Amino acid sequence: MNKIIPEKIETERLLLKLISLDYKEDIFKEFSPEITVYMSPRPAESIQETINFINTSTKEILEGKNLQVVILNKETNEFLGCGGLHNLDTKTPELGIWIKKSAHGHGYGVEAMNAVKNWADKNIDYEYIIYPVVDKNISSRKIPESMGGKIEREYEETTGLGQKVNMLEYRIYPQ
Repeated sequence: MNKIIPEKIETERLLLKLISLDYKEDIFKEFSPEITVYMSPRPAESIQETINFINTSTKEILEGKNLQVVILNKETNEFLGCGGLHNLDTKTPELGIWIKKSAHGHGYGVEAMNAVKNWADKNIDYEYIIYPVVDKNISSRKIPESMGGKIEREYEETTGLGQKVNMLEYRIYPQ
């Protein structure tokens, strides 16, 4: 597997940059209970938890295991959220993303994750990409569906906030 992690990925409207401590305040503020309602991770209770997450992500980037990015508006440099392709050292890496509440409804998630998928198609050897999503999270389901992803598995999970949810596991195959 080619473990060359890009410093940035650009789309028409977005700049995806490797996560760094420069964005700790934005991540801490925007990764809220409202954003994480359908997610496994819970919001950080302190800025130190956010710093620990960023430091762990940076270590995994250097090891070639994780592509963890911040998503910025290309024109204004406004922080929009975080995303990534995790478990790069397996044949079934996993996409994940969150967009801050005030930036919902603009298609940023679809645009960002399609860019990451395009990078993966050119740079890593994988069988399929996993995209887990809560069945009720219609906006998030549009992301794997835009890439031709198909539901291959359903299961129950407890979110970081303690809510039991029904999960759909989409599988997205290489181009």
